[in-house]
Amino acid sequence: MSDLLVGKTAIVTGSSRGIGRAIALEFARQGADLVVNYAQRRDDAEHVAAEIEALGRRAVVVQASVEQGADVERLFARAREAYGRIDILVNNAGIVRDGLLAMMSEDAWRSVLKTNLDSVYHCSRAAVRLMIRQGHGQIVNVASLSGVSGRRGQCNYAASKGAMIAFTKSLAQECGQFNIRVNAIAPGLILTELLDDVSEAMLDDKVIPLQRLGHPEEVASVAVFLASDMGSYMTGAVVNVNGGMYM
Repeated sequence: MSDLLVGKTAIVTGSSRGIGRAIALEFARQGADLVVNYAQRRDDAEHVAAEIEALGRRAVVVQASVEQGADVERLFARAREAYGRIDILVNNAGIVRDGLLAMMSEDAWRSVLKTNLDSVYHCSRAAVRLMIRQGHGQIVNVASLSGVSGRRGQCNYAASKGAMIAFTKSLAQECGQFNIRVNAIAPGLILTELLDDVSEAMLDDKVIPLQRLGHPEEVASVAVFLASDMGSYMTGAVVNVNGGMYM
């Protein structure tokens, strides 16, 4: 336990599993109270909330499909009801529907853009409106290596994450005057259920200089840095957490 986020409240979208879960738990270890968001897996979200409460912090579980504006309004209303304010937003919710572009359906294209990018628009807009009134806030966007360098078979995913990075830089310029910092993390191959079928060939040092996959907790620690006063002079930054794959 530490105190980097003591007295802070945070919304982490898509925090019932994977990277979002790791971020929510690490925020709690650092003293924050959480809003745990999920779209479909309530049992997983309730389990995360129980883990947070076991750490001595408060947790509110809210179902919301964050690509939908009405759901986001309800999410933030519940957060304000519980805590009165929101100091940190982590835009983590996202999906993957990989495939070569020549064979990619329009549904695969639109669903990824809607979930991964529309959610950032809706949640960030709601957060910024609140944070301007508060006079402070931090937004951390979980982008991807694919948004930095592209990846074969991920035109839809790379487009959504590349746009998230551009969004991060633009919003950072808009919000600096209001004491709101906006940064992004670009994870690479992280050990979550999305990578259950990753080939051992991906561990070749020409692919990952550190010669191993990453852990969700390694992304979470960077999220804490960006959301805390340790990152107080950082905004508009994109932090690569991908074992050097971006090179």
